[in-house]
Amino acid sequence: MSLPQLEFFRARLEDERERLLECARRTLEQMQEVATEPDFNDRASREEKFLLEFRVRDRERNLLRKIEQALQRIEDGTYGWCQETGDPIGIPRLLARPTANLCIGAQERHELLERTHGAVALEEP
Repeated sequence: MSLPQLEFFRARLEDERERLLECARRTLEQMQEVATEPDFNDRASREEKFLLEFRVRDRERNLLRKIEQALQRIEDGTYGWCQETGDPIGIPRLLARPTANLCIGAQERHELLERTHGAVALEEP
């Protein structure tokens, strides 16, 4: 992968990381601003909203971890190469999923293994 391509993906990953961190900051600010609701239904609605936010933030936390790993792979020169086979992942796949660490063939094998054996997939961390 060329240096301009690596820089493109680095910028894209860093932008996504910043967007996710900003969402987390906004959620934290909203939670700190919450006044105690005197009405039980209002309080329950607000708590349900926060539970949904926590689920989203948890998924985003996992994505942040994947972003950090992808940025580390850019630094160590392994970004864009399948961690299982050593084959190139391919620009179209990286455009669709910049955190990908497996080529499409390896990812399909992992998903098949998960479906057929109920095993925990060894897919992209």
